[in-house]
Amino acid sequence: MAVAKLRLFPHSLCGGFLGRRSCSSGGARANLSPAKKSLALVKRRTRSDSEFDLEAYAQVLVEQTNHSTENRAIEVDWDAAAHVPVMLGEVLQVFSQKHLRSFVDCTVGAGGHSSAMIRAHPELQFYLGLDVDPKALDMARVRIDATTDCSSMELSLRHGNFRSLKQILGTFELIESVDGILMDLGISSMQVNNPERGFSVLEDGPLDMRMNPHVRSCVIFNESCQATLKAEDILNSWPEAEVGRILREYGEESNWRLLQKKIVSARLCGGLHSTKELADLVRSTCPPFKGRQGWIKTATRVFQALRIAVNDELESLKVTLDEAFDSLASGGRLAVISFHSLEDRIVKQSFLSIINNGEGLEKADLDVSESWSKARVLGRRGLVLTKRPITPSDEEVKVNPRCRSAKLRVVQKI
Repeated sequence: MAVAKLRLFPHSLCGGFLGRRSCSSGGARANLSPAKKSLALVKRRTRSDSEFDLEAYAQVLVEQTNHSTENRAIEVDWDAAAHVPVMLGEVLQVFSQKHLRSFVDCTVGAGGHSSAMIRAHPELQFYLGLDVDPKALDMARVRIDATTDCSSMELSLRHGNFRSLKQILGTFELIESVDGILMDLGISSMQVNNPERGFSVLEDGPLDMRMNPHVRSCVIFNESCQATLKAEDILNSWPEAEVGRILREYGEESNWRLLQKKIVSARLCGGLHSTKELADLVRSTCPPFKGRQGWIKTATRVFQALRIAVNDELESLKVTLDEAFDSLASGGRLAVISFHSLEDRIVKQSFLSIINNGEGLEKADLDVSESWSKARVLGRRGLVLTKRPITPSDEEVKVNPRCRSAKLRVVQKI
């Protein structure tokens, strides 16, 4: 096997990874010592004890490099923008005890999770991959086709938002329900590393932030699926109160009032039109004694807030979780990887609400064959297999720091 050169990725500076504060920050917890804060965080999550497969990680980079050089139609600098699937081993573990006849990847990205799942489950008869980013979908298609013998399986890659999951599944005549569904809510490295997408705090580019900036025929309605709202539109034309609400609710930014005022004042001088202009504005609101990391963390929260608003991410997530669970067959599993407290809170509350259906919840017995599931909650309609979210292993975080805020939650339909 070819050996990939592993690099320690720099900390992500995009709106979806760094600078997130715990949802329980503030109040009495703010007075805790650093050691007690760390202990409190450990109690609210389950650090993965799975052995990190460094060889598989290297293989992912090898596959990406090979595909980018073999297919000249896709111009990607994989050495600078290599994207590896987060918590791949843990995801494979979640579905390892299941006989999967059908599987849906709602956020196929570069195809890392999907290609590994297809290889791990030769019994698969149906696979569906979705993504709102057409460039990512093209990369996934090349990767899956090159690494998988799909002659015995119906395989479909569709351009569309996962909030249309039920409608898309309805276009397949013989598919009434599926055995497994995966949602990876993170923004990929290849999107962060492309300044033209507008996600990076330190790279200058247009204030876009759309996950779907390209025109392409919609898979269901045969019309343009291109998103039109940009971050630039929000900053330069939305009401002042709405700008403040976005910074406060989606960015969880404590200094939102000053930022709101500065953003609106910038309109008098022509407005904000590049990521550098927005980053400079944020830097001007931060005290110098906090240094470079101080303003970067604030800017990261601002970029996160705008990205969430532009793509309507939280509302789409709420709708999709219900539809995804309804689409599962009996015994089917839905696994969701989130990257900030807003997403994780929605996933946690939605899972409990879905399985509860207005009735009581109870503690469920553990399955010794699935050691990754440390605590379970049983409801009338389903079983939450991760009472506490699973987070990446220490080894994976060392190799890929961008994954450190990831949280994996899993629910199973009864």
